[in-house]
Amino acid sequence: MIQLSELTKSFGDRVLFDHVTWQITDRERVGLCGPNGAGKTTLMRMMAGLEEPDSGAILTPAALTVGYLPQDGLTHSGRTVFEEASSAFDALLDMKAEMHALEARLGDQSIPEAEHDAMLHRYSDLQDGFRMQDGYSIELKTATVLQGLGFSPSDFERRTETFSGGWQMRIALAKLLLGQPNLLLLDEPTNHLDLEARNWLEEYLNAYPHAVILVSHDRFFLDAVVTRIADLTLRKLTDYNTNYSGYLAEHHERIEALRKAKREQDEEIARVKMFIDRFRYQATKASQVQSRIKMLEKVVPIEVPPERKKIHFDFPVCAKSGRTVLELTHARKGYGDLVVFKDLNLHIERGDRIALVGPNGVGKSTLMRMLSGEEPPDSGERALGHNVVMQYFAQDEATRLDPGPTVYETLSSGSPLQMVPMIRNILGGFLFSGDDVYKHVRVLSGGERTRLAVARMLLRPSNALLLDEPTNHLDLDSKEVLLDALVDYGGTLIFVSHDRYFVERLATRIIEIGHGEATLFPGTYKEFLWHKEHRDDRQEGRARQEGREGKKKDAERAVQASRKQPAPAADPQKPSREDRKKADTEARKKQREVQARRTRIEQLESRIAECEASLRTIEQEMSAPGFYENRAAAQPVIERHQALMWQVGDLMHQWEELQSANDLATEP
Repeated sequence: MIQLSELTKSFGDRVLFDHVTWQITDRERVGLCGPNGAGKTTLMRMMAGLEEPDSGAILTPAALTVGYLPQDGLTHSGRTVFEEASSAFDALLDMKAEMHALEARLGDQSIPEAEHDAMLHRYSDLQDGFRMQDGYSIELKTATVLQGLGFSPSDFERRTETFSGGWQMRIALAKLLLGQPNLLLLDEPTNHLDLEARNWLEEYLNAYPHAVILVSHDRFFLDAVVTRIADLTLRKLTDYNTNYSGYLAEHHERIEALRKAKREQDEEIARVKMFIDRFRYQATKASQVQSRIKMLEKVVPIEVPPERKKIHFDFPVCAKSGRTVLELTHARKGYGDLVVFKDLNLHIERGDRIALVGPNGVGKSTLMRMLSGEEPPDSGERALGHNVVMQYFAQDEATRLDPGPTVYETLSSGSPLQMVPMIRNILGGFLFSGDDVYKHVRVLSGGERTRLAVARMLLRPSNALLLDEPTNHLDLDSKEVLLDALVDYGGTLIFVSHDRYFVERLATRIIEIGHGEATLFPGTYKEFLWHKEHRDDRQEGRARQEGREGKKKDAERAVQASRKQPAPAADPQKPSREDRKKADTEARKKQREVQARRTRIEQLESRIAECEASLRTIEQEMSAPGFYENRAAAQPVIERHQALMWQVGDLMHQWEELQSANDLATEP
């Protein structure tokens, strides 16, 4: 498919690749990993033909097609979204246009017969080719990919220039996926995607018929998609035939073995040098000294990557808040004719770890601003709990930083005194090292500002954190620093993130935003997806059952209509004995069903009461001072609490269905 042969690339005295030889075959899905600045983007640009190597070659088949998606910077204008995306099929669309032109000309009777026959042959060839290349499903394929990436049907006819940079990148990704190049190069394709779009892209890439190479800082996405990792470290590419989690374990073992070999080599060199220094001027040892000097000259020093220090720290101590942290009651929020929330009721308690999920544009950030108090609801109330010390990290937090101070001054100002010794360590964890800490904020890039804003947040005391996409522009190591800190955070956490691994590790409750509502699901994101899937299955099952019952009733009515009607009785208003008997039987059957439902409702109510009593007992235990200090002892209690919350939700759902059925059955 593609082969790198003795590839070398450098910028000044900085060498990125040193005689790299590597290859990828068809249908492989490879994740390209390595530390920041190792040259991953440069390597992808060379494979895409956008940069030339200093030496070596990139060998490709003559018919290879390559599609490359950069991290950002692509814009589109002049066409609608649907037209821009379907331009991936330009060759087929040209065939379609030629077919239409031929159709118009074939109706012209003045054309000579020989030319008419030639046009018929050409039209037949075009039609066969169009059908063989699946040209008749262009619109379906385009709509499927656009909707999978988060575009609604109403967006299809909007002009591309009306979309923001993130949506422009989605359009570019849609074109690439529809074009299906033989080699697909994706540099951070999930940067601008929400969770739903990421989940869709995972499935799409797993079924992609050609080779894929991708760079991503989304650990879950890598695990779900790639079958091989190519690690770019110390100017070389090393293959690991596993997913990202497997790569982490194997890479750690390899680096440890390399460090051990380096220590042994250093010890051996030191021993040899000691021998040389000791016997250099003794004639009887001259030949041995010379032999060892020549041996040292032939030694190739083992090179190991610099060891990145693992950063771990605890949040500054903050007083505990009251049990109720935040509450929205009958909140409404809109912008002109757009109503984001109609009648929102939300209750958040101490210790909740809530992830807000839903497609882009449904109101997650709006809800975060309402919860933080930055924007009041148009109507309804927002109530802040007792002794709540809140920190809010907005999507545009990076733009709110004061441009005047240096990086170090930004963190030191407002930080508790006991956290000042940690500042340099935390800055190192977010890729600010050496003289970088003395840069002024005004000269930082957008990604650097975001990392600085996250680092500043970690140093401020709080017992309630509201985080709106804090992982944007963070590399995998920086995400681990943030994630480890939040796992041990003892306060209330509400966050929006499009990183599935981040959500899986942190969330114990999920709030799904959409259609002007916020629906709470107890449990993890995995359990939330399971509930949604089975809820859809239940709805489909009920629809099928209703359809079967409707068909059965239609058939019964048809049979009754086809039968010969009996002669009218003397009193047509008086029902016959058979009719009365049938009606009595149906009434008794209905009564038995109602009674059975009532019995089940009483059982459910009793079970719900038992679960809620258990929850109150567990919550009292969880609210005790020092409960979260011993994480190992607290975790089983937390998991039991989550399981009970999930069980109560399921029991309540059953109760609502039975109660609704009984209400309908008892209506006059």
